[in-house]
Amino acid sequence: MSRSAEIHRTTAETDVRLTLDLDGRGDGDRETGVGFFDHMLDLLARHGGFDLSAAVRGDLATGAHHTVEDTGLVLGQALHEALGDRVGITRYGHAVVPMDEARASATVDLSGRPYLLFDADLPAGATGDFDHELCEEFLRAVSTTGRMTLHVRVEAGTNAHHMIEACFKALAR
Repeated sequence: MSRSAEIHRTTAETDVRLTLDLDGRGDGDRETGVGFFDHMLDLLARHGGFDLSAAVRGDLATGAHHTVEDTGLVLGQALHEALGDRVGITRYGHAVVPMDEARASATVDLSGRPYLLFDADLPAGATGDFDHELCEEFLRAVSTTGRMTLHVRVEAGTNAHHMIEACFKALAR
């Protein structure tokens, strides 16, 4: 049985085309127009061991919010579809990942019940064109449409880039 999905979602703000293969190797192209976010999606796929391609056009003139959130919604939807009836999977997962001075943990329950607990004291600002607050928005979108309970905590860190990167890697693992 194929554990993959292909989703296309168009709104007034974005056009998201995404393919996901849970039994991949981290391959794929990520092109959202938001450089730091593309880097985070690369890490998610590589450290998660799944193939992910995302081609996203968004209203970046107004900021990256819609692009990041809508990509998260589509990724969650693709995860839900690829998991199917969820029979035979390991329901729970947990990982702690250090990234230099930063450390983050992610705990996942593929319960079918969406919930996000995001506990991170990220500094205000942006890394490139990615506002730090978008990390939480992305995770909320993935947990909602992926129908999973997700707890992500940044346990240490001073550099926002490292803190966010640790979050994405912990989720991937």
